[in-house]
Amino acid sequence: MPKALWKDTVVAQSEETVVVEGNHYFPPGSIVQEFFRPTDTQTVCPWKGTAGYYTLTVDGRQNTDAAWTYPEPKEAAENIRGHYAFWKGVTISD
Repeated sequence: MPKALWKDTVVAQSEETVVVEGNHYFPPGSIVQEFFRPTDTQTVCPWKGTAGYYTLTVDGRQNTDAAWTYPEPKEAAENIRGHYAFWKGVTISD
C-alpha cells in the first residue's frame, strides 16, 4: 500500500492513490491531518488548475510547502480533486 513518509513518519497512506505525472495523489481521508498546516502558497498548472500548499510538521520539524492539493481542479483533473501529493524530501513507498 503506498505511503508518504517524512522523517520516518507516515503522513499519508492509501491503496487508492491516483498517479498523475509520476506523483501519487492520496485521497483526502488518507492523510494524517495533525501534520498538515495550510500555507498561502499557490501555483497554477495549465491543465490541472490552481494548487494550494501545506507545510508538514513532524516532531517539531517543518517541511514548508511539502504537500499540495487541487481543491477546485479543472475538468481534466477532476480525478485528483482534494487529493494530496508530495515533494521536498517526502518519499513514497509501496
